[in-house]
Amino acid sequence: MKVGLFFGSFNPIHIGHLIIGNVMAEHADLDEVWYVVTPQNPLKKNNTLIHEFDRYDMVNLAVMDHPKFRVSDVEFHLPRPSFTIDTLTYIQEKFPKNKFVLIIGEDNLCQLPKWKNYNSILEYFELYVYPRPDSGDCELKNHKNVRFVEAPLLDISATYIRQSIKKNFSVKYMITQEVETFIKNKNLYR
Repeated sequence: MKVGLFFGSFNPIHIGHLIIGNVMAEHADLDEVWYVVTPQNPLKKNNTLIHEFDRYDMVNLAVMDHPKFRVSDVEFHLPRPSFTIDTLTYIQEKFPKNKFVLIIGEDNLCQLPKWKNYNSILEYFELYVYPRPDSGDCELKNHKNVRFVEAPLLDISATYIRQSIKKNFSVKYMITQEVETFIKNKNLYR
């Protein structure tokens, strides 16, 4: 089985994440897309990060009706901060029959040299890259293990959604109804 791994804080998961996952599941050669909830990204400050279990629950709610989507809490059980190469290695060892592909945005592709052991990621895993606004140009775009997948150019951010919730603005259509209800019931991002 060929599985795309879509890592993220998902703070909260939004329509952009779901659209990208669906494009990868339906337009690329993937059998499944696994949303890997990251407890702590080493390149991001986590002062606005809500608890990982709440983010995991929101992702489950958002993807529950898609037959090709799964949610993974694998990084909850690994040392922190979470480094992608360590998680990829662990998952590949745990599921040796699967072929894993890393799904990343074009902006992250250009930042890849800042990642721990990024050369190993490029050597042992394919990267499926979706377009992002203002990504700029980088040498890695022509790497043999980098494949661009045509997808809508989306500029929806979790930061914008959190700020909107804090200001009591509607976030309808930016997140699923189930995620919105979860956020309201738990009084998150206030």
